Amino acid sequence: MSWISNFTRPMINSLFSRREVPENLWSKCDNCGTMLFHRELSDALNTCPTCDHHMFITPRDRLYALFDGGLFTTVEVTDPVVDPLHFKDQKPYPKRLADARKSTGEHEAMLVAEGKIGDLTSVVAVQDFSFMAGSMGMYVGNAIIAAAKRAVELHAPLILFSAAGGARMQEGILSLMQMPRSTVAVDMVKEAGLPYVAVLTHPTTGGVTASYAMLGDIHIAEPNALICFAGPRVIEQTIREKLPEGFQRAEYLLDHGMLDRVVHRLKMRDELATLLRLLLKERPRSHGDLPPPTPVVEKEEAEPAAQPQAAKPA
Repeated sequence: MSWISNFTRPMINSLFSRREVPENLWSKCDNCGTMLFHRELSDALNTCPTCDHHMFITPRDRLYALFDGGLFTTVEVTDPVVDPLHFKDQKPYPKRLADARKSTGEHEAMLVAEGKIGDLTSVVAVQDFSFMAGSMGMYVGNAIIAAAKRAVELHAPLILFSAAGGARMQEGILSLMQMPRSTVAVDMVKEAGLPYVAVLTHPTTGGVTASYAMLGDIHIAEPNALICFAGPRVIEQTIREKLPEGFQRAEYLLDHGMLDRVVHRLKMRDELATLLRLLLKERPRSHGDLPPPTPVVEKEEAEPAAQPQAAKPA
């Protein structure tokens, strides 16, 4: 009986037991509902291969895909005073910050890095919508200033990926002050003769749209990104009229002259590499490193053979 209990029964149970499958192997597209394998989704930079819907992507994943070889160095940002207003709604502001840091693994709502894009040194700031809706607080203002200073120091272009729900209400008027601060930072880059490229991702709204997101030398957006100051629902309730289809989406703004280009996420790196070289008046981008040509050694002309001298008579 012990042999059956200790060997046969566990073996049978192992053969017929249901294998546990990790829950994060498949994701569902928010737009078309297609089930996507995690590797397929990662290779497509979180864009749906079926309908081209652009899903959320973390700042670090975006930076890995943007910089040459996925190599970059983060730029240090000064931490502001925490909870200067001692704000509390359903929970204290420091508790909200701690929860956001735990869920995202990031320190704040913007990440600044430097590296090479198409073999051209660049500074990139990326806003994280998953961190308290990417809200613009004092840290975000400090991050933009740090990015601008580093760009001027390296004499490199500045690229900013915006994604925010607006200003951070827990910081009150101090968050609104980041609008002029970020404007001064952008002016610092432009006064140095360096390009500033604004890339607007879904969603870019509120005070972010009213400040640094719309101050670029070139404005690029991802497909179907919501870009606005006030949302369409608020506008409809205010004017009491039905808004046109696609209102405040990237393609609509492109048709009405508020954007320069709408670029797919998979093509963003090549697009930025080309634009930066045009703005900096650099040589066209090389898509491959060719070995240097082998020097041709010219052969020296052979000297004519010496004529045999006739033997002297004895």
